[in-house]
Amino acid sequence: MKEEKTDKPQWKPTWKDLVFSSVGGILFIGQIVLCFLFYNWVGLNVLLYLGWITLAVAIVLGWRARVSFEEKGGAQEEESWLRTSVVVDSGVYAVVRHPMYLSFILLILALMLISQHWLSVIFGLPIVVFLYLGMRVEEQSSIKKFGDDYMRYMNRVPRMNFLVGGIRLLQRRKAE
Repeated sequence: MKEEKTDKPQWKPTWKDLVFSSVGGILFIGQIVLCFLFYNWVGLNVLLYLGWITLAVAIVLGWRARVSFEEKGGAQEEESWLRTSVVVDSGVYAVVRHPMYLSFILLILALMLISQHWLSVIFGLPIVVFLYLGMRVEEQSSIKKFGDDYMRYMNRVPRMNFLVGGIRLLQRRKAE
């Protein structure tokens, strides 16, 4: 029989977490349905193409973030890849602190651009707010978990600004 580890704090969702996740999930499904019902509603092809490019970027960014987490996170074999034991600061995590959240936000933006329907924007904006708030909560949790290491990481790498993060990464590499 496998012993359960009790030395690690387990995250327990609050009723607010459950409400936000449920509402966000319903809005996300609604946004996908709207893309099918109102594909390129306004007929602005430039927005449609921009939406598909944004969707591709979101998928690649999210995939690269997961790969970096799995490779560098130091999670035990029997545990989820999300249970990191070190601050991951390489790969896309060297450019932005929250590439997974950013990929979800880009996905929502892509669905808005592809649909071009006002309901898609109304469904998408609360999701972006929920994701941003989740990012802030995640940062507080990481500060508690990793302490000064995470604080130094926060000073080096921006939360979501890919442009600033890329410039800072190039400056760090040039200084080495």
